[in-house]
Amino acid sequence: MLQTNFIRENRELTIAGLTKKHFKDAEQAVDRIIELDGKRRQIQQDLDDVLAASNNKAKEIGALMKAGQKAEAEAAKADTAVLKERSKALEEEHKAFEETLLQELVKLPNLPHESVPEGRTADDNVTVLEAGAKPELHEGALPHWDLIKKLGGNLAPIIDFELGNKITGAGFPIYKGKAARLQRAMIAFFLNEAGNAGYNEVQPPIVVNADSGFATGQLPDKEGQMYHATVDDLYLIPTAEVPVTNLYRDVIVAESELPVKNVAFTPCFRREAGSWGAHVRGLNRLHQFDKVEIVQINKPEESYKALDEMVEHVKSLLEKLELPYRILRLCGGDMGFTSALTYDFEVWSAGQQRWLECSSVSNFETYQANRLKLRYKNADKKTQLLHTLNGSALALPRILAALLENNQQADGTVKVPAVLVPFCGFDVIE
Repeated sequence: MLQTNFIRENRELTIAGLTKKHFKDAEQAVDRIIELDGKRRQIQQDLDDVLAASNNKAKEIGALMKAGQKAEAEAAKADTAVLKERSKALEEEHKAFEETLLQELVKLPNLPHESVPEGRTADDNVTVLEAGAKPELHEGALPHWDLIKKLGGNLAPIIDFELGNKITGAGFPIYKGKAARLQRAMIAFFLNEAGNAGYNEVQPPIVVNADSGFATGQLPDKEGQMYHATVDDLYLIPTAEVPVTNLYRDVIVAESELPVKNVAFTPCFRREAGSWGAHVRGLNRLHQFDKVEIVQINKPEESYKALDEMVEHVKSLLEKLELPYRILRLCGGDMGFTSALTYDFEVWSAGQQRWLECSSVSNFETYQANRLKLRYKNADKKTQLLHTLNGSALALPRILAALLENNQQADGTVKVPAVLVPFCGFDVIE
């Protein structure tokens, strides 16, 4: 959430940033917040004046009683009652303005970093790196949804979408045999690599309360995309970012503990249905999927260096998996609501002849920290908001799709990347 003081002191900058993100009626929204904030601050000043007057009147009453001037003291007490009623009315008015102001603030997305390119859609994103050679597959090579039907033997297919649909619904596949073991191998590999990079592994809950969803910006922006357990008013997490970042809600972190670096593996749940066609077929888009998430909390002056380090970490995973990839800097119109700068990673899917998004790495600056009330005391002993960052390292479904498609051989087998063999115990899927 943007800070009111920043908006008031940087009106034009705020409007320009919101416009870059294609937020409608940016100028009107900003002016509405500045107006509400002005009224709220005036009420606060009036309340402070009344409380000061009440305090002075209490001292006056004490002095009059001490001097034996009871009649005058009683008259002063009547003034105190009037001041008390006035302060109560002002407190209620102030609370109402604060609530109205909050409802306006939560509608505003984060402001984009100056390096974010102009643009409205994914076509306007900027490719900052493309690496790895795209494999030349044999004639008759298949996309993964057809390939898996040939790889299961007696357990065919090794990824069963129809059985998952029977048990739960579309978007909830069943992994069998070597596909299940390969999933487990990737999770272990990703967690080990994060641990080697200095991330502390945590195992958080996969359901959160509304306060947690609000703190990281999923609520109210993405409420329609989250699975909601209404009886208990809990939400299934769309990403481990939510519970892991909320570990530090209402916390003042010691400067000596920074940067905070955590990693978690969780299943993730998203209601988004997407569209029909090959772009969402098979593993390309699911309602439940596994993901390893890295999360950092850092000082503002260190956060963009940390973002670069996280990008390098994700690059290293894809290179060790021997997957061709590219990195995109997202334009203003294609960025997430809470992000200040996002890099998307895409892997090349040889069977589909297209790029598949597999990771987003983002810096949220103070946007989440303001909602979280996540702070530290700087060298001047002043309490200051921290920056939060996170990234997928990695999301499994599209990585698995690319591994199967890119490594399929003419004899019908699929080679397993060497780095995964120690974790899964086989080097080929037959």
